[in-house]
Formats: sequence, structure tokens, C-alpha cells
Amino acid sequence: MPRILKVAAAQVGAVHRDSERSSTLQRLIKLLQDAAARGAQLVLFPETTFTTFFPRYLFHDNDELEGFFEHGDDITQSENVKPLFEEANKLRIDISVGFGERLADGTGYNTCIYYSAKRKEVLSKYRKVHLPGTKDPFPSPDAINQLEKRYFEPGNLGFKAFRVPDLLPGALKVESKGTETNTTGKGDPILGMMICNDRRWPEAWRCYGLQGVELVLCGFNTTGFAPDLWGANKPMTMGEAEEEAIFHHRLAMQSNSYMNSCFSISAARCGLDDGKYDLIGASGIVDPQGHILAEAKTKEDEMVFAEIDLDDCRQGKEKTFDFDRHRRIETYAIISSQTGVVEPELLKA
Repeated sequence: MPRILKVAAAQVGAVHRDSERSSTLQRLIKLLQDAAARGAQLVLFPETTFTTFFPRYLFHDNDELEGFFEHGDDITQSENVKPLFEEANKLRIDISVGFGERLADGTGYNTCIYYSAKRKEVLSKYRKVHLPGTKDPFPSPDAINQLEKRYFEPGNLGFKAFRVPDLLPGALKVESKGTETNTTGKGDPILGMMICNDRRWPEAWRCYGLQGVELVLCGFNTTGFAPDLWGANKPMTMGEAEEEAIFHHRLAMQSNSYMNSCFSISAARCGLDDGKYDLIGASGIVDPQGHILAEAKTKEDEMVFAEIDLDDCRQGKEKTFDFDRHRRIETYAIISSQTGVVEPELLKA
């Protein structure tokens, strides 16, 4: 039986350090309305949705820094962002949004949440685990920095999949399963969230895959040219570097969707921020065979839409990547017992 969802990625173009939050918020609401016009049930927004990607800057004014974070226990009630959740309620569209989270004790996280418009509540929260970059800026004044390790702590919520109600009519429930013994692939959709650099780490995807994930959501901000940050084996032009960054983005989303037999949605914050910081686009929707179903054509505000059938996950989960039959966990101990690379001993002459 088909399990059809209509989903969208809300790609957001350039947002500058001095951009007015109210103006950015209106752009997000417009994207949500565009998705509603296509019949979307779920919309993914990017990492740090409501502001520019502020971890690239070294702040000397703490008040300015704090202005980029969301404070308080319930983001849906924050005056800075509340209108987006109100519009989601009005349109009855679920949304996933990323933001800088500041706890009362001063701890910062790069966070995203999944919000159910029909239930009017946050169903799940994820905090970015794999923080890239450095704590201190590079010596060169022209370098593109990524100071997430300065402003955020690594996420502490793990990779916890969750079910989303009210998206699939007829989804099997605890109360309705009766004598049904095989409930796999018949209940409410199973989702997982990650943020930007997490998509490059297969361990994150496999954690979700082992929970039967059917759709992974990933908001991102990815630089198109940052030689100090990423390095390169050979000199590249800005155009070549951007092509390489897009290639690696697609590779991560397509290969991991395939290897975990799930759909994925990625939403970019993209464009040229502050006339200097170039971020890639390529927001997209990928199927469980690793094919791109839909992808952004610009580096501006753009809504990317697709209709997906979660039943398409079953072939991979039950054949090629039937984990229960084919995984050999007795051989994988090194993955969880070792962090850095330890090479074999050198050979004798």
C-alpha cells in the first residue's frame, strides 16, 4: 500500500550580518506559503534558519553575538520567530528549522527541531554533533573561518529517530494493529534529523538506519570557497571549489540515502553573504536508491518540492541492506572504540 508524502526544502538565499530579522522572517513565511500552494505537508528550513551563518565571525561585542541565538525553553514562543510557527499552524504544515540555541547556563548548541502544526508542539529536537572548523580564527585576514567550536558544544541528544503523526492517513497504530505481528513499514513515518557537517559522517546515518529511518532531514550552510578551512590537494579557482563542494554535498546525501534505504531532504542557506562569504545551493530531495528527485536551480530563495512514497524504502531495507541478515557487528568494534587514525606498524626493509 503506497505511503505518499508531499515534502519540500525551503532554500534561503543570502542573509547578511546586518540583515533585519523581521525581513528574513518574512522571506521564510513566503517560502512556507509557496510550499503550501504545492500541497506540501512537511517543509525543511536550513541550518541557522533565522539569521546569517554567524559562527563565521569573531565577535567582540557579546550583545551582538547573543542577538543571533534563540533564548528560552520554547522556541515557538520566541518573539523573533513566533510568526513562522503561527503561519505553519494556519497552513497546517509541519516544519523543521535550525537555530542557535542558548541555554540558561550559557551553553550554546547548533540545534534544529521538528514542529507538528496539527499537534502545535515540537516533536523532536536535535543538536549538531560533528562541529567543523576551529575554535580560533586563522591568521590570514582573508581566511573564511568556521568557529562553531568556539560558540557551540557538540550535541548531546544523540541520533534519535522519531515517528510523526498526522501525515499518513491509515498508518498502523498500537491500538489498531490487532493481531498484526509484522508492523515494519506500516506505521507513521520514521524521521531523523542532522545538521550540515553531520551528513558527511556515515556513523550518523547508520544510527538512524538501525532505527528504520525513512526520511532524513538535513539543513546546511556550506562554503563554496574556503581553502584555509577545507584544504586542497591543488589550487582551485572559486568556481572549481564550488563545483567540488556541490559534488561532495550530493555524494553525502545520495550515498547515505542509498546505504540506509531512506529518502532525504537537504535545505541550504546559500548565496553571497556580506559580499564575501559564498555558500552553495543544491538543496535537494533524494530517494532510497540514491537518485535526486528534485534540486534547487538557483542560489536564491527557492522552494524544492517532491511527492515521495515511503514504501520505496522497503526494497533496500529488506534486500540489499537487510541489516538483520547481513550486518556483522562482531567485526566493527574499532568504530566505537577509536577516534583518530592509528596506522599499521611500518614494514621492515
